[in-house]
Amino acid sequence: MSDSTLHIHRHHTLGLPAARRAARLWADKAQAKFDMQCRYAEGPAGGEGDTLHFSRPGMEGTLQVTGERFELQAELGFLFAAFKQRIAAEIEEQFDKLLGAQPAQRTI
Repeated sequence: MSDSTLHIHRHHTLGLPAARRAARLWADKAQAKFDMQCRYAEGPAGGEGDTLHFSRPGMEGTLQVTGERFELQAELGFLFAAFKQRIAAEIEEQFDKLLGAQPAQRTI
């Protein structure tokens, strides 16, 4: 994995409806705090889950949302890559609050 790729997994027991609410709340905060453009796409009924697409200059990625996990993958631009550890730590903290503290599984 390159220095500019961020990959964070979080397992949870919320179920899909509550996970959707948590993902949308995270998107609302990312839009307000970081001027992130977010687009939430629900998966088909009975499907694997949903995808939240997010972007801003210097960062873009997706958050896969299922009834059991959040999986964030992002590509960081040159300037953001220098702060990769800090960005990952903040996202992990946000996910912990939204999902209830679960063991971290991060690949940076």
